[in-house]
Amino acid sequence: MTRHDVVVVGGGQAGLSVSWWLTRHGIEHVVLERSRVASSWRSERWDSFCLVTPNWQCRLPDWPYAGPDPDGFMGRDEIVAYVEGFAASFGAPVLEGVEVTSVRPGAAGFDLTTSAGELSAGSVVLAVGGYHRPAVPRLAAAFDAEIVQLHSAQYRNPAGLPAGEVLVVGSGQSGAQIAEDLHRAGRRVHLAVGNAPRCARVHRGRDVVAWLEDMGRYDVPIDEHPEGLAARREANHYVTGRDGGRDIDLRAFALEGMVLHGRLTAVERGEARFAGDLAANLDAADATYNRINATIDAWIERTGADAPPPEPPYEPVWRPSRGGPTSLPLADVSTVVWCTGFRTDWSWVEVPAFDGTGYPVHHRGVTTVPGLYVIGLPWLHTWGSGRLAGIARDAEHVASHIAARAPMAAAQVTA
Repeated sequence: MTRHDVVVVGGGQAGLSVSWWLTRHGIEHVVLERSRVASSWRSERWDSFCLVTPNWQCRLPDWPYAGPDPDGFMGRDEIVAYVEGFAASFGAPVLEGVEVTSVRPGAAGFDLTTSAGELSAGSVVLAVGGYHRPAVPRLAAAFDAEIVQLHSAQYRNPAGLPAGEVLVVGSGQSGAQIAEDLHRAGRRVHLAVGNAPRCARVHRGRDVVAWLEDMGRYDVPIDEHPEGLAARREANHYVTGRDGGRDIDLRAFALEGMVLHGRLTAVERGEARFAGDLAANLDAADATYNRINATIDAWIERTGADAPPPEPPYEPVWRPSRGGPTSLPLADVSTVVWCTGFRTDWSWVEVPAFDGTGYPVHHRGVTTVPGLYVIGLPWLHTWGSGRLAGIARDAEHVASHIAARAPMAAAQVTA
């Protein structure tokens, strides 16, 4: 059985960042990637996908964004090239095409079953993120077989869908952006709007991300978050970096012909049924938008930061009648795009490091099982943990913990 000091599972930006720090510590390790480096960026993003945070926030270890447009938003292929360049910059020991199917306690740490054979390791870093399997509700089974259904991870472009109207379910970042992609292509789009919040792209002359960074919002540990661990379940604010970046205003889309509905609740007798909560959901998203801007205004006032004069709060440009349309005949709908997120699947990790919900129990990526680590999860430590902005710090912490433990692990193996 081949042995390594450390096995990192996952060759995305998180696993590669740990590898960079392990290399700096001089710790022998291997990165196992079931597909190719940056595989999730390649396979789970649509053609027009781009970052929603500015390029200058891309700062993997010793590999900051160095392109010509720091205030822009890299597209899918540029992101892949950025991550690939990072891996090449330090000769990351990545084995592509090697899938890990089991991690379990072993005589000298952990034993791993992979598509390339059995391995053992003193430490294992699970760098596979938190979005493992597309989440499609059971309600999908109620649609007629003639209607094409796909998850956002499978969507590529409007031309790839059959002719006809499209129902997009979910208004988080993916749902809002895919609905816009279809809408801009001239498709008749119905959007089932949930409770995802939104934020401005620019406020007081600067990208909102820049203000929030100056305010230290991306550095606040989850231990200090007002909602505590519940923050890990929050939906991200919808906004876009497309065409240089702008707000996503679903009300404006409605004025242009997109049909907005509340949450999808049922499918019966050839109709989709929706909750009458569209107005409430739009109002809540706008309230978050205005609240973020007001928080920035207060910080500017308190610190004396240089900025243009305050801007008036957002006022709705369109309102639905009552709670919005509560039914949709499906005769003209050819496609449903489920933008309903992902589920985690840690079933292949046969180690007692998970709570009753199946979430790994950890502090800053260090689990309760000695030698087992996680990284790349949303709010692993801070808001930046699941982003290209904060992974380097998390990776440094995990690698430092592995380095400090190395002598003890070696002594245990010798004994």
